[in-house]
Amino acid sequence: MQRIMLKAKLHRVHVTHSELDYEGSCAIDDDLLDAADIREYQQIDIYNITNGERFTTYAIRAQRGSGIISVNGAAAHKARPGDIIIIASYAMYNEIELQKYHPQLVYVDEHNRIIAQRDQIPVQAA
Repeated sequence: MQRIMLKAKLHRVHVTHSELDYEGSCAIDDDLLDAADIREYQQIDIYNITNGERFTTYAIRAQRGSGIISVNGAAAHKARPGDIIIIASYAMYNEIELQKYHPQLVYVDEHNRIIAQRDQIPVQAA
């Protein structure tokens, strides 16, 4: 059996640019792409915490260390500068691979600088 699992996420990154007249994609600081093991042109899902929008696009590289998260093309209607979003990637795993499976979770500050990396979501107290 194959299961589609969360591979990585960039948690609560801040949109820095929204470029309607740019070829569709999401430009992401190269440091963040590396931390989440997201490749250029890889499909990503974006969940906009600010306005509730959810959409799929693909990643392109932005300047390393810039903190840039630019939502481009038609998706620019779904995210504006200042919005807080989650960027997620998924992969298919078989049962053997799942025995060693851990997602790559990347957490940032208000300038999209990495502050923590984990391989599991902490359990929340009830």
